[in-house]
Amino acid sequence: MSNVVIYTKDYCPYCHRAKALLDSKGVAYTEFDLVAEPQRRDEMITKANGRTTVPQIFINDVHIGGCDDMMAMNVEGKLDVLLSAQ
Repeated sequence: MSNVVIYTKDYCPYCHRAKALLDSKGVAYTEFDLVAEPQRRDEMITKANGRTTVPQIFINDVHIGGCDDMMAMNVEGKLDVLLSAQ
């Protein structure tokens, strides 16, 4: 199974939507809530090439973007391929 990391904020509807998609696929992920752990914000921005919005999603250490990016990958059939890679 892939290593999935998602940076979120607890009140973000896009974060909830992204996690719901991962949950529906049975994908385990590590979540870093930037409200609870604000010190991780700079880490996220660096890893996400300057992007400051949440969620920011990484699969196997590859930045795939935010919620809309992941949803588009899912529609194109690319998300399952990436999630099944090890």
